[in-house]
Amino acid sequence: METSYYTNDAITLLKDLIAIPSISRSEEKAADKLAEYLNLWHLPFGREGNNLWVGCPDWDNNRPTIMLNAHIDTVKPVSSWTRDPFQPMQEGDVLYGLGANDCGGGLVALLQTYRIMLNRPRKYNLLWVASAEEEVSGDNGFSRVLHKLPNIDVAIVGEPTGMQPAIAEKGLMVIDGYAHGKSGHAARNEGVNAIYEALDDLVWLRDYRFRKVSPLLGPTKMTVTVVEGGTQHNVIPDTLHFIIDVRTNEFYQNEYLFEFLRKKMSKCELRARSFRLHSSSIPEDHPLVRRCTERGMTPFGSPTLSDQALMPFLSLKLGPGESSRSHSADEFIKISEIHQAIDTYVSLLDGLTL
Repeated sequence: METSYYTNDAITLLKDLIAIPSISRSEEKAADKLAEYLNLWHLPFGREGNNLWVGCPDWDNNRPTIMLNAHIDTVKPVSSWTRDPFQPMQEGDVLYGLGANDCGGGLVALLQTYRIMLNRPRKYNLLWVASAEEEVSGDNGFSRVLHKLPNIDVAIVGEPTGMQPAIAEKGLMVIDGYAHGKSGHAARNEGVNAIYEALDDLVWLRDYRFRKVSPLLGPTKMTVTVVEGGTQHNVIPDTLHFIIDVRTNEFYQNEYLFEFLRKKMSKCELRARSFRLHSSSIPEDHPLVRRCTERGMTPFGSPTLSDQALMPFLSLKLGPGESSRSHSADEFIKISEIHQAIDTYVSLLDGLTL
């Protein structure tokens, strides 16, 4: 009965959030709606930009802290939606709407879990955080609110994982590469072709394999995803721009990989857009992970990026819904998935000792 009551609250809130467009960097109205519900449930909260957080009223700095986190922003709806993405529509057990699966289901389930756990004895502090700009790893998302939060020992991030624990997550680094030549007339074989200057480096990049392969995340992968060069058929191109998408496992830090590439790709100039989106992992013997495995759950490694990349503490990804539904047309979450998620979260947290 208790879970059903809180599931109803979760669905009511989720429907209201779906009805409010909250595409990354435009989450203000969704944050306002969340604030209304927090006031309704008498939960004093903090706010920084469009990020909100609530700490337990019995906070004790001598206890460890668990953070429950999910994001409030969505991607833009794709053109193949057959429904209004901002009109929540429930059909039986299924609730359709943009952000229902990624990551509204996890957001509302973790909030209701927080409410339940406030009334149960705990040996830890509990903190619920709703973050913005997750889909774009924006500066006004989790990284903006982090300095406002107390020390955190471990986090549950409510991304859709089918309620299986993702105990490792690949990092991301985007690198712009530039090759330089000298323009000239193609018919007279003049100049220095910037495309040819880059060829050896690009072939090396295509063929190189990193030695350390993660049992959960697999190999670190580098992929050239954009190449731009040349102006017309009879002019030798004097510049070439390309983009490298680097997905790192837990064995390689972004800063190390960047310096490694600079040494190996000696004919090209490389510029990293950011180093901050690191791979993350949590030990399999951590008490929270052990609780998951004791309940028949299967830890795995996730190839998709989340706010975990911005968290300087241990975390795992665990939430209702399926990753395959994210960023797709006619996105949906099942009511039963949210009900199960609340039950599972409470089972993991009730009596937990860190």
